[in-house]
Formats: sequence, C-alpha cells, structure tokens
Amino acid sequence: MVRALALLLIALAGLTACETSPLAPRRTAVTPAERPANLAPIPAPTPGPSVAEAESRALSAYYRRVQSDLLVRGLLRTDGGGPDTQFTDTMLARNFAKIALAEEYERGAGLTPSRGGSSAIKKWLKPIRISAEFGASVGQDQRVIDRNELGVYARKLSRISGHPITLTDQNPNFHVLFYGAPEYDQVAPRIRQIVPDVNPKALDVFDNLPREIHCLVIAFSETPGGYEYGTAIALIRAEHPELLRRSCIHEEIAQGMGLGNDDPRARPSIFNDDDEFALLTRHDEMLLEILYDPRLRPGMSASEAMPIVREKAAALVGGGS
Repeated sequence: MVRALALLLIALAGLTACETSPLAPRRTAVTPAERPANLAPIPAPTPGPSVAEAESRALSAYYRRVQSDLLVRGLLRTDGGGPDTQFTDTMLARNFAKIALAEEYERGAGLTPSRGGSSAIKKWLKPIRISAEFGASVGQDQRVIDRNELGVYARKLSRISGHPITLTDQNPNFHVLFYGAPEYDQVAPRIRQIVPDVNPKALDVFDNLPREIHCLVIAFSETPGGYEYGTAIALIRAEHPELLRRSCIHEEIAQGMGLGNDDPRARPSIFNDDDEFALLTRHDEMLLEILYDPRLRPGMSASEAMPIVREKAAALVGGGS
C-alpha cells in the first residue's frame, strides 16, 4: 500500500510539470449571477444531546434541587456538631457496635439488606493508596476541585486513624470513580478490571442505579470471606453539586475503611441516613480512632472487640455515660 501511494504521487507530480499553463486560472470581466435562494446549501442539523447526556443534565438539575432542599431544612451541616449534639462514651461505644460491627447489606448479595446480626471487625492492615478516576464527561475544573478535596481528606483520615493513607496514581488499591451518566455503563467493566474474580451479584447494583443512591462503595477482602480489606471501589455521581460530592467523598471513603453501616440513632454522624451532617464529625473521627486501635484485629467478634471499644471510648470522651 505504501509503495502504491508513492507511485501515484510521482505520477501526479509529472502531470503537474507538463500542464502548468492550461491549469492556471483565467481572468474574466463577466460578473456571475447571484445563486438562487432555493439552491442555497441546506445547513447541517446541529446534533442534539445523546440519551446519556440528556440523562446527565436531568440528574444535575435533580441533585441541585435535592441539595437546595436539604440546606433550606437546615441539613447537610458542616459544623461537625455542637451543644445540641452531645454524646457520652456509652453512646459512642453503642454506635460503634452498630456501625462497625454490623452489615448494612448481606455480603456479596448486592443491595440485599442485612438481617441485622453482628458481624466482625473489618479494616485495612496494608497502607491505603487512593486514586481519583474521572469519566470523560467530567470537566477539568471539577476534576481539580474533587482531586484536591480527596487529597485533603486522605491526609485527615491518616492523621485521625494513624493508618497510612495517601492520594496517588501509583498502584492504587482504593479507587474513587467520579463518573457521570455517559460513563455509567463503564462502571461494571472497570470493576471487573480491578477485581477480575468479583462476585457477579456485587455488580447487579450498577444496573439501573436508582437516583436515590447518591454514591456507594464496595470493599473487597484480601481472602474470600475474610475481614481484612485489600481493595475498595467507590462510585460518586459526577452530577452532584459540590457539597453533595464532598459529602459522598467523606462518607464512602470512611465506610470503605470499615465503618460500613448506618444507624438512625448515631448523632452527630454522617453514618445516618437523615442527611443532617454532610462531612465527617468529631463523633465519626472517634469511631475511626477506635477502629484503628491496633488491639482490634480484622475478624474479631463483637464479644472480643467490645471490651476494647468501651475502654477506648471512655478514654476519648473522658468518661461520663
């Protein structure tokens, strides 16, 4: 093919050399008539948005209304709690048992609610390396905002827990996917790339993800059925306005560290579906401090863990049940 193209160019070069004069433009004094209007070229139609793009715009409008409604109602607080949200060491230990020692969903069964029984301590022993991945529909300005927020939060979590946590693109094991509707069909294939032997039921949740689910995280144990985490993947909808995206970052990464459940009595806390608080509170920081106490090991039962939890809670709150 390359040789044929070269021969054609040589032939054209010869033709140009022989017929330069006849191919030169000619001058004329005749003014051409105007082209009739009905012969004017029809402009090409402007392409409309794709179905996924239209869905993304609709979701953006919906989540802006959700955020506005929550703020008007005094929710999505960012103050971390105050005099109206006092708690004792007994309350903290109880909330730990509900949030860290119970499952929100059945393991490996998608969004099937848990039966509510006690589970075991789940946490990371290896360093956590967080990466930010963005869908093609996410603008550059938003990428900068979200990556910066993720970096600041990773450093905060590391300081609170005493566990090594960094934001890096080098061999990540905690993947945060900021995807919009045009990329939703890429989520399941991306998860299979990261975790090739993923349980298919774990992927069912991403088929027709209801808009009421703002974000979610899946954490995978190092060994089948184990409790030491080795990989986690969080999905955060790119259509969220900034505060809702920050809220998702705070909750999903903390849940992916081992605080996997929600409880309606936990306050002040983001591990509560009432949306009162948008960002990690001091109560939640204490939960992480308890969870990453070296005495608590992955797989410890509630009966083994709770004496340590109560002792730690009393030390953090300063007593007074």
